[in-house]
Amino acid sequence: MKDRSPYSARLPADASRDHLMLQVAKSYFELDRTQAEIAADLGLTRWQVARLLSEARSEGVVRIEITPRTRRDPRAEVALAARFGLEEAIVVPMGAAVDDATLAEGVAQAAAQWLAALTPKPALIGVSWGRSMAALARALPQGWAPGLEVVLVNGAAALQVTDPRISSVAEDIAARAGGQASLLPVPAILGQPATRAALESDPVIARVLARAAAAPLLAFGLGAIGHGSVLHTSGYLSRAELDTLQAHGAVGDLLGRFLTADGRIADPALDARTLGLPLAALQGKRTLCLVSGAAKHAITAAALRAGLISVLVTDAATADFLLERPNV
Repeated sequence: MKDRSPYSARLPADASRDHLMLQVAKSYFELDRTQAEIAADLGLTRWQVARLLSEARSEGVVRIEITPRTRRDPRAEVALAARFGLEEAIVVPMGAAVDDATLAEGVAQAAAQWLAALTPKPALIGVSWGRSMAALARALPQGWAPGLEVVLVNGAAALQVTDPRISSVAEDIAARAGGQASLLPVPAILGQPATRAALESDPVIARVLARAAAAPLLAFGLGAIGHGSVLHTSGYLSRAELDTLQAHGAVGDLLGRFLTADGRIADPALDARTLGLPLAALQGKRTLCLVSGAAKHAITAAALRAGLISVLVTDAATADFLLERPNV
């Protein structure tokens, strides 16, 4: 039987190819016809239809726009992931909101959606504590990961209690999941390096830290440097110590460990008194970081420079800061 189509042997190379490309694109994207149906209608092979659709995308005849059902900024997400080598970036537009609590809640809700949607569900995750993580715990749906083991990765026994939810993050996330928590009931920062070493060698503390090191997924927030720091309000650091850290070039902390703008430990002597996972333990792991607000722009950039974040959840203003500065 003679083929009825002049295109079945090869596609044209002149203006009629553009006309054919437009026909195929309209049929596929606007009329919801299958590639097989289009091929039959136009006397093409399915391979030719697929090729024309691919050309339509690459030449701009067809532009696909991702419109998420939740509030997201896909363009900024793609740009952040490409620039910093992230597994994923989630950017939450917050409109005119500038207060820290509102920004933190919006970012926490987006991070909770990401966690709850993980497939397969995690069996073990390590978490830090603080305001951002407390907001995450509140945002997680009930029963999101039955049987989950949640392990605290740094000391959280506050010396001064301002908000008990800040230090009970592991228990709260485990309760929301329908799992159990392994706690680290020791201070975040101790008076002497020898005290930290002695505590870490205790079998109970060592067992929790081993579970933390084994967790394939770690979730944490970042701390700003300043007198509003949770490590200051919890009683670990005095105003004078914070001022000294800033003099050393500290821009904020991750797991209680203060970094300079280029991602180095700001004060090795203080770091030697800090109990919990060392930052080296984050390398090669899946790390979920929640961060929002202008006060944390510098520490976010530092953590990204150090390669300590693989999944970043942040607000649009922080994303803009990271993308607009060439030295970040």
